[in-house]
Amino acid sequence: MSVVKINVLTVPAEQRETLEKRFASRAHAVENSDGFEWFELLRPVEGTDSYLVYTRWKDEESFQAWMEGPMKSAHQGGAEGERPKPAASDSTLWSFEVVQSAGPKG
Repeated sequence: MSVVKINVLTVPAEQRETLEKRFASRAHAVENSDGFEWFELLRPVEGTDSYLVYTRWKDEESFQAWMEGPMKSAHQGGAEGERPKPAASDSTLWSFEVVQSAGPKG
C-alpha cells in the first residue's frame, strides 16, 4: 500500500520565490529513489502561507531510506556558515496511507 508524505512549510511572502527556486534547482533529485511514486510542490493561493510538498512512496521503508540517504545529504550542505538560511520558518510532516485512488476514465 502506498504512503503519502506531505511536508507543510510555513513560508513568509518574501521567501516564496527563494523556496520555489530552490526546489526547481534540485528538480528530479527524488525521482531516482527506490519506491518513489510522485512529487508535487503546491503553492498557496489564498488564506494561508503554507506550501505543501507532496510525495507518494511505495511503502514507509522506501520513504525512510530516502530520508536517511539522499534527502539527508542534500540538506546538510557545506561547512558551517556556507548553508543558506531556510526559506521556510516552520515545517510539519503529515503521513497518510492510500486507501482509495482514482484517475481519469479512458
